[in-house]
Amino acid sequence: MPFATDRDLLILEPTLYRDIAWAGQRRINVTDAVVVGAVLTSATADFIAADIKPGHVALLNATALEVVSRDSATQLTVSLIRDDTADVPLAPPAATAAALVITTFGPQITTIHDQLLRALGIEPADPTATPNQNNITNPQAVAHLESLGALHLVFAAAAALATNQDTLWAKAQNYRDRFVANRNRLAVGVDLDNDGLPDATRRLNTIQFIRA
Repeated sequence: MPFATDRDLLILEPTLYRDIAWAGQRRINVTDAVVVGAVLTSATADFIAADIKPGHVALLNATALEVVSRDSATQLTVSLIRDDTADVPLAPPAATAAALVITTFGPQITTIHDQLLRALGIEPADPTATPNQNNITNPQAVAHLESLGALHLVFAAAAALATNQDTLWAKAQNYRDRFVANRNRLAVGVDLDNDGLPDATRRLNTIQFIRA
């Protein structure tokens, strides 16, 4: 599972989920959302079947909210964007019969996540290996890198489909450059003996040569 979520992408691009949405990655699209406090309810949605999780972004009448928890098939706890995911939910304005769209860029995040793990010598398809992604001791730093890479993929794909491509290509290039710069300086701590402390540091900007 990636370290980054849709919320992480939203922090970097506040209008992303309003400006770009692909039908194949849309999980929820209803018009009967009701918001009271931090509780969002939709009688026609099935949040369990749609696999809505904390970290997804809910677009409510074009306002981006973060999903804090899935409470039932028809109910979510949501929040205005918080400074930290540990903070208490910030209730959005009350709403009735509101349009609710939940789109995910999880496939793009996962693509970058798997690439980064393999570059670190960790196979994402084998969670029982030693080390595995659970042995990374600074996952938030990796999550930021995943977000930058995913945004590059999203904007590059959007630009290829758009009529006016200049702004989208510029954003794609900007996120690619930021991804490369962050990748080159990131030091990833790896816990090799499961004591919770980093025993090794692995970098993504080096190539290991093995003498034959």
